Amino acid sequence: MDNKIIASNNDIIFYKKNNGDTNIELMVNGETLWVSQKTMAEIFDIDRTVITKHLKNIFNEGELQKEQVCAKFAHTANDGKTYNTEFYNLDAIISVGYRVNSKKATEFRIWATKILNSYMTKGFALDDERFLKGGKVNQKYFDELLERIKVIRTSERMAYQKITDIFMATSIDYDKNSEEAYTFFKIVQNKLHFAITGHTAAELIYERVDADKINMGLTTWKEAPDGMIYKYDIGVAKNYLNEDELKKLNNLTTLFLDYAEAMAEEEQVMTMKDWINETDNLLKFRKKEILKNSGKISHKQAIDKANEEYEKFRIKQDEQYISSMDEMYKKYLEENN
Repeated sequence: MDNKIIASNNDIIFYKKNNGDTNIELMVNGETLWVSQKTMAEIFDIDRTVITKHLKNIFNEGELQKEQVCAKFAHTANDGKTYNTEFYNLDAIISVGYRVNSKKATEFRIWATKILNSYMTKGFALDDERFLKGGKVNQKYFDELLERIKVIRTSERMAYQKITDIFMATSIDYDKNSEEAYTFFKIVQNKLHFAITGHTAAELIYERVDADKINMGLTTWKEAPDGMIYKYDIGVAKNYLNEDELKKLNNLTTLFLDYAEAMAEEEQVMTMKDWINETDNLLKFRKKEILKNSGKISHKQAIDKANEEYEKFRIKQDEQYISSMDEMYKKYLEENN
């Protein structure tokens, strides 16, 4: 790239290091990231003079050509004045990174690749950090939210998984390690099952699993309808719902998706706390009873009983399976003799 001055109307994104303490501002232009030496030093936690030394060596050794990885940007500083500052693209950032800290360089490269792929395929990347930094959430933010919601709506994920997907995709402050995320993931499945059946997931399994029932009380399982039931099938509460209950669960999922879509269309930002509150509000809107506690049966109690019933059921299932195979083999012999 030649050394011409590039205007400052570039997209801004923020890089949050693994320690989560610092948000570092980067620019996107020409399908790559650009940073100053000062920002590069912040990314790798080293002094700026070290960055300068490594860049000089990289160019002197011919690893990279300065005119191809360096450009001057018209940059407005804190004093309000505009300066022409040298910025370096992703190739230069990674080259420096591997010389100072290969682990941090790898982490940054993985993150940058994900961000740039989004730019190249969609023309932008959803940057939730801009809102948290006090910047303006522009139309692109809500456009991508709508795109995310559309993908979730048409996915093959289970109903309550789609709702957790919505929570992760549309909470502008989403942090998988936060107390709010833990709370939402913990309550949402139970609240949905309780709204439909009056039972938590654990209670549902505990009350409906029965070795003497057809298919152990399951209405669906991974290899359904003709395949065998395995142990991993019996601990999924949804597998015990009847057709009417499944329809109600899917209707509730649609309600959450519609609400998320409406918020995005109205350009209303949602936080994790918002979604925790709205879960009950949406269920109340549908006149559903709201779960107020963790239920009468623990997850361990439910799984222990399911395992006990499965051991009894498995013996009958194996016998039926062997008998069925014998019948198929007998039919095969008759047809080929």
